[in-house]
Amino acid sequence: MVGETTIRILSVDDHSLLCEGLAALISNTPGMVLVAQASSAQEGIEQFRKHQPDVTLMDLRLPDKSGIEALKAIRAEFPEARIIILTTFEGDVEIQHALQAGAQAYVLKSMPPKELLEVIAQVYAGRKRIPSRVAAHLAQHLSDEALTNREIEVLTELAGGNRNREIAEKLFITEETVKVYIRHIMEKLGASDRTQAVAIGLRRGVIQL
Repeated sequence: MVGETTIRILSVDDHSLLCEGLAALISNTPGMVLVAQASSAQEGIEQFRKHQPDVTLMDLRLPDKSGIEALKAIRAEFPEARIIILTTFEGDVEIQHALQAGAQAYVLKSMPPKELLEVIAQVYAGRKRIPSRVAAHLAQHLSDEALTNREIEVLTELAGGNRNREIAEKLFITEETVKVYIRHIMEKLGASDRTQAVAIGLRRGVIQL
């Protein structure tokens, strides 16, 4: 696949079954070697410093902080780091954040193993890779107006089951202002009510529970 070059890989994921599968896949692939594994963002950053791998496979959701935060930390220290986000989540907002943070690829865990190996080789060669299914999610909402930070805060509170009065008290704003924010959120997300707004926000990765 890559001639005599050996691609050194770091895997950062807290799902042991997936980690074992990845380890087996990589060890059985000529020209690739798994140099280290980590099960948290902090451990991933430390293992990167120690091994400085050619390619890193990074889960999006980790126990201590997000894979995107770990990606940013690694690339702040090592600007040439080549990182692939490997996840079950396909929300367009999270894809955008990962790519803006410098991810070379954003792939789903449901991807066939052969394709994943191809992505690793392509990223090692300096190319970016976004599978068509992921690209379609991005394109679908490309022209959508993004939620402001305050709107995201209000939507997060809604997802937590809080009423307007409780949200107003938590965010130090009036109930009337909360209603205005909720109306804007529903318009931007194309939601017909609060519950649907929360569902869309979670699906697209605007908010996380």
